[in-house]
Amino acid sequence: MANAFNSISGSKRSLHVQVAREIARGILSGNIPEGSLLPGEMVLCEQFGISRTALREAVKLLTSKGLLESRPKVGTRIVSRSYWNFLDPQLIEWMDGLIDADQFCHKFLGLRRAIEPEACALAAKFATAEQRIELSETFQQMVEIAEADEFNQQLWMEVDTKFHSLIFNATGNDFYLPFGNILTTMFVNFIAHSSEEGSTCIKEHRQIYDAIMAGNSDKARQASAAHLLESNHRLPVAS
Repeated sequence: MANAFNSISGSKRSLHVQVAREIARGILSGNIPEGSLLPGEMVLCEQFGISRTALREAVKLLTSKGLLESRPKVGTRIVSRSYWNFLDPQLIEWMDGLIDADQFCHKFLGLRRAIEPEACALAAKFATAEQRIELSETFQQMVEIAEADEFNQQLWMEVDTKFHSLIFNATGNDFYLPFGNILTTMFVNFIAHSSEEGSTCIKEHRQIYDAIMAGNSDKARQASAAHLLESNHRLPVAS
């Protein structure tokens, strides 16, 4: 692991966050193996071109995400993968580009299938009048973007993300809110991948929207499950 890191002393980002990102990506990619020890403070400070204070803040940040553990007279060790907090939004951002896009999307769909259909069912039952109005306005924006002569992918990503985030916010269940935030973080890469050729699944979105607005939980659940098929997101069927 000698000379594994480059100096970031000239970075405009917060130093400890940049250091944490570089170390995390090394761990997440497997270049820094689970169970191994990080080099000592002096070595890392020299490689990154930072102070001990910045390095210790970075280690503290990564420890909070389950990647590292520090012990006196032992050092800082990479924790087993089973303890990594994969639902941490910052960790999700740092994973960008480390795994194949199709693989990422399949894993993301697996998470969504386990959570989102029920969120849609709850939204159909518990969404307030104000939330239904906002969902309606957002869906109309989706329709306009989907039917425009020239597809604006960036705008679609923003509105599509908002649509699904609103659904989680409308469940009436506070425990769904963190998942909504996590999914929103993941949506950036997922939607970019699934809509890069202008695919919007507007028909499936409409079915979800109509069921929620009608207060039909069963149809909302079914529409969401149908929407979350690989074929609707330009993904090869998982083997």
